[in-house]
Order: sequence, then C-alpha cells, then structure tokens
Amino acid sequence: MIRTGFGVPVEPLRRATHFTGEPGCIAEARAFAESFLQQLRRQWRAPADERADGELVLVVSELVTNADRHSHGPYVLDLEGTDTSVTVSVYDSSAALPLRYPRDPERIGRHGLEIVHALATEVTARRVPVGKCVRAVLPLNGCDERGGPNR
Repeated sequence: MIRTGFGVPVEPLRRATHFTGEPGCIAEARAFAESFLQQLRRQWRAPADERADGELVLVVSELVTNADRHSHGPYVLDLEGTDTSVTVSVYDSSAALPLRYPRDPERIGRHGLEIVHALATEVTARRVPVGKCVRAVLPLNGCDERGGPNR
C-alpha cells in the first residue's frame, strides 16, 4: 500500500504471468514487460522514458533467461510498479541461488547479473518453498526511490 496524502492508500500496479520454458517464452516476457510499462504510464502517470523501457526489458530478459536455463520447470514473472519504480521478480523451481561473477571484460557470457546490478537500485535472491525468487528494483526516470540520482 502506498499513502496518497488523501487518507486513502493505493495499491501498486501488479501483473504476473507464468512461462513453461517453450521456445518464444523469453520474447513473450519482454513483450509482457513493455505492455506493463505502458499500463503503468496510463494508470500511474509514471514518468518512464525510452531508457526505462529498454532497461526494464533488459532486466526482464536477463532474469527470465536465467530461470529458463537453470530451472527444471515453469517460472513466474511478477511485475509491480508505481510512479517511481518497477520491481521485477522471477520465481523458478531451482533452489540454487544465482552467482554474480567478478567483472571481467575478457569473459564471454555470464554477464547477466552484472547487468542487472548495474541497472537496479536493489537486487536480491532468496530461496522460497518451491525454488527461488530473484528480485530487482528499477527506478523510473533516472531517480531512485528516494528521489535522488540513480547512478
């Protein structure tokens, strides 16, 4: 719940979908994220610019790709947003927490979490009863949730 100053709390916009791992799921997740951000602009008047579109789609793509590659079953994409941020949560059936490799420009691949950490103000991974949840909070319009510069 978010306090509005009018004595009436408001729920953030929240949408979730699940994927089976069939071919095309990662593209579907990207499209779902784009649609979510459009709805957030309409309903919350979120000041999300084209940079926010690209960053949200990139983070969703990285987290869903990891779930697709490393879990043995379906995965869930959960998006929650307000006028200041979007929280991306991906649940999958693997209990193994993701590894963030040290920065290495010589390494080919395995830069996904490095990218997510660079774009998000907060990244967490935790075990849940059926596997794990990886969560990233993305600021909208270049500001973090406290209203300061994002980077």
